[in-house]
Amino acid sequence: MKTHILIVEDEEYIAEVLIAYCQNSGFEVTHLASGAEVVVTVKSQTFDLMLLDLMLPDMNGIEICKQVRQFSQLPIIMVTAKSEEIDRLIGLELGADDYICKPFSPREVIARIKTVLRRALAIHPKLMAQSPELILGSFVLKPDEYEARFNGHFLDLTPKEFMLLRMLVEHPGRVYTRDDILNALYSDFADVSDRNIDTHIKNIRKKIHAVSPVSNPIRSVYGVGYKLDMSD
Repeated sequence: MKTHILIVEDEEYIAEVLIAYCQNSGFEVTHLASGAEVVVTVKSQTFDLMLLDLMLPDMNGIEICKQVRQFSQLPIIMVTAKSEEIDRLIGLELGADDYICKPFSPREVIARIKTVLRRALAIHPKLMAQSPELILGSFVLKPDEYEARFNGHFLDLTPKEFMLLRMLVEHPGRVYTRDDILNALYSDFADVSDRNIDTHIKNIRKKIHAVSPVSNPIRSVYGVGYKLDMSD
C-alpha cells in the first residue's frame, strides 16, 4: 500500500505544489483546504503523515494539532510563514514531529516527510513489541498508549513529554545531557534548542507536582542535564 499523506493547506498554489511533489514521490494524497474538516477526517480515514498549515481561516494548526493528539499519534509536520522561536516551541510542545517555514523547497518537504516517517517506523514497532506496562516505583507507563501515571494519578503528558519521561524511567539514575534528549526526541530536526528540553522538564515536573506536591523525582545535574532519582 502507498504511504498516505494528508495535506491541510488553504493556499491553492502551495497546495498544488505539495500535492504534485508528494504524488511524484509515490505517495497517495488527500487534500483539505479547511481546518474544520481535519479532526473528523483523521478519525475516519487512515493516514501515515499530515502536513499541517499553521494559519488556516477557520481553525489554526495549533488547535488542530492539539485535538488530534488527544486520540492519535499520527506524525505531523507543521508548515507556516511564522519563523519565530516561540511559534516553533508552541507547535512542538503540542506534539508536532517537525516544523518547516515558508518559503520552502518542495524537495526539502519531501526529505522531511521521509525522515519523519523513518523515525515513526523506528519508534512505534519498538513500543508495540514491549510489555504493555513499564513500572518503576510510583511510575506506571503504558508505551503503546502513551499513558503515564504517578501514584495512581494520570499525568496529562504531550507525546514528547511522555517520550522524555520514558527515557528517564527506563534508566533511573542515568544522567541525560540536553543533547542526549534532543537527539532522542528530535533526530534530524535542527530548529530545536535546549530551551525545548528545559520546557518539557518544567512541564513534566509541574504535572507530577499537581498530583503529588511533595514529589520531585526529576533532578537537575548542574551543567550536565537531568536524571530520575527515586531515592525519596
